[in-house]
Amino acid sequence: MNNCLSVRNLRLSRTKNDSTFTLLVPKLDLFTGKTLAVVGQSGCGKSTLTDILALVLKPDSAERFVMRRGQREINLFTATRREQADIRGRDIGYVLQSGGLFPFLSVRENIMLPGRLLGMDSRTVRTRAVELARAMGIADQLNKKPQFLSGGQRQRVAIARALIHKPGLVLADEPTAAVDSVSAEDICKLLKATVIENEASLLIVSHDRNLMHKYADDEVTFKLERSNGITSTLIPGK
Repeated sequence: MNNCLSVRNLRLSRTKNDSTFTLLVPKLDLFTGKTLAVVGQSGCGKSTLTDILALVLKPDSAERFVMRRGQREINLFTATRREQADIRGRDIGYVLQSGGLFPFLSVRENIMLPGRLLGMDSRTVRTRAVELARAMGIADQLNKKPQFLSGGQRQRVAIARALIHKPGLVLADEPTAAVDSVSAEDICKLLKATVIENEASLLIVSHDRNLMHKYADDEVTFKLERSNGITSTLIPGK
């Protein structure tokens, strides 16, 4: 079992209104073909952790923060901004909780965007966009703008967009929050099948522990301590 991403003793602190929040990650490993669930109460740092792994936020320190690309290990903590941008574009698929779709693009164009930015063959990208849209149940919405979709449909578009370029690491922040229970099951099945097929790794943030117990291979959560601010430490969840 190959290690896709490895973290050791990572730390990030943020201060707002004289209150400090500190996230500590003693150990985190993501493996090829496996799904890791991140669960926990509101405000514990789930989205902050996901933003760090997506290279949106830079940690204050990290003993080890590396991603494997083939036989090569990339130090994400010391990578330059240009290197990080390249990694985000090629190796990471990020499903934002808000969807993050571009309102001036159609559903089809939103899904195809990462592939186009990477210079993938246009016919391949269009074909894969249709395949993903069908799998997500939104094939009849391809020509619409996001404003004409429901919240659940927009989330499905965001998931398809994150998978279009077959990234090695898929990060999904509450991808089932805006859909019904049956659709949530379908989304989890699709995400899990996709990462196995593409030999990728999936980290999924969710408030639904029962759903994660059913589909995740492993689980992590957080231990909160309140003293001169809040310290949230990532711990095993099972």
